[in-house]
Amino acid sequence: MDDRLLAVRASEGDDDAFAVLVRRHSSSLLALAYHLLGNRADAEDAVQDAFLSAWRRLPEFRHGALFGTWMYRIVTNRCLNTLRRQPRALPLDAVPELTARDAGSSPPHVAETDAATTALAQALRRLDPDQRVCWVLRELHGLHYEEIAHVTGTSEQTVRGRLFRARHTLREAMGPWR
Repeated sequence: MDDRLLAVRASEGDDDAFAVLVRRHSSSLLALAYHLLGNRADAEDAVQDAFLSAWRRLPEFRHGALFGTWMYRIVTNRCLNTLRRQPRALPLDAVPELTARDAGSSPPHVAETDAATTALAQALRRLDPDQRVCWVLRELHGLHYEEIAHVTGTSEQTVRGRLFRARHTLREAMGPWR
């Protein structure tokens, strides 16, 4: 069953349909929240709050829209609110490994990968939260500019500008790693 039909059924009170939507979208929404917040507990709280909000607001959901995009927007807003309330900090382990460690990796390669990951985490921490959201949605979740604009409630031009500034900042910070 596709998301639109499940959303319609859920808005009519079908708990099972909503449960399917939760299972279907939880992992990607949790990954988004984790990349934005850098803390698994905060990410889980944001996603749980977003699903509760979505359940209450299902009658407002425009069924012509994509349920997943609608949820990305709710989660992103929750994360931005959390980020704006907190001092700008991102744990160093908030960025996933750049390459998978395998048994054949040499210690120097592992050390270099760890150092590059740490440098990227620090650079992401210095980004403005709005820039970080756009960068994570584009580079880690593969959303298109139009989708990011919808999720963030801005224009495509604003998204392009934020991505340009985020990429510029990250390029400068990661210069020594090229």
